[in-house]
Amino acid sequence: MIETLGVALGDRSYPIHIGSGVLERVELILPHIEQKKVVVVTNTTVAPLYLETLRSALESAGISVQAVVLPDGERFKTWETLNLVFDALLGARCERGTTLVALGGGVIGDMGGFAAACYQRGMPFIQMPTTLLSQVDSSVGGKTAINHPFGKNMIGAFYQPKLVLADISTLNTLPERELKAGLAEVIKYGLIRDLAFYVWLEENLEKLLARDAAALTYAIHRSCANKAELVAADEKETGERALLNLGHTFGHAIETGMGYGEWLHGEAISAGTLIAAELSHRLGWLDENAVKRIERIFVRAGLPVFGPKLGAARYLELMSHDKKVQDGRLRLVLLQEIGKAIVSDQASDAQISAAIEARCT
Repeated sequence: MIETLGVALGDRSYPIHIGSGVLERVELILPHIEQKKVVVVTNTTVAPLYLETLRSALESAGISVQAVVLPDGERFKTWETLNLVFDALLGARCERGTTLVALGGGVIGDMGGFAAACYQRGMPFIQMPTTLLSQVDSSVGGKTAINHPFGKNMIGAFYQPKLVLADISTLNTLPERELKAGLAEVIKYGLIRDLAFYVWLEENLEKLLARDAAALTYAIHRSCANKAELVAADEKETGERALLNLGHTFGHAIETGMGYGEWLHGEAISAGTLIAAELSHRLGWLDENAVKRIERIFVRAGLPVFGPKLGAARYLELMSHDKKVQDGRLRLVLLQEIGKAIVSDQASDAQISAAIEARCT
């Protein structure tokens, strides 16, 4: 069974198909391919698992497939690696109408999308996310980027895909650590705007950890529905879409400060969310019981609830490069209550530092 929803962006609207075995459902892909040629960007982990499945499906429909297999890992999310994609596109004489398919997790989706945005000033691309984190978050909404030593995802573009195809069967080969990391982004949706979903997660978390197909499909669909609404209302993140960054300002500081790849993105977001919850408590919004409730669900998910002890000054330095800094003021996504987030610049450096010190070991 396939669940389908859409991202409403006028003439750039696109569908999200969620289901088991959809990588082989070529009839879902063909309407979004302009030419009889695609380039699949993937990595050394995903290629042996799913590249031939996708290639066979496309070639059976008369589509020529060129593959670009990149090294796997956050530390390769760089200009140097991105240039390997451009080398392949130019070497294969790809045209502006050639479709680029990003087959992999968040790193591949981000780099594939950024390459598509840049090559000949824009080529069509399709997201085929293979991790829980990418299926519920990074594949939807058109954010593409690479990292810089000063900050995560600092160089990129907003560039929407033509299609998102989330095959939940790929989660069967996902390492347990990666599955747990993906749950951080799932929990985020409940915290920022969907209390009923948060309650459902509290009741069904073990099913997700056990990779129950029905539970995963529901969680992915509900997460994507929440994100699609925010993207449709605020595509370029000038307002409400920023709520999706709960925990991310602190989390990106952890990823950058520790070295890309040491902490998985979802692990850093988990710890970052608890710092945000602690700060929200210190500002008088969340009570202590709410903070403990948030901590419990992340602990049950097997995720860290304390960040590394980099020192508050180092956190603040790294966070000064955050994309939500406006007129020199750091704007943070904080929680007024579970199910209701806001973007605020009310916290002082002293309050932020105190929250960091309280939640980092």
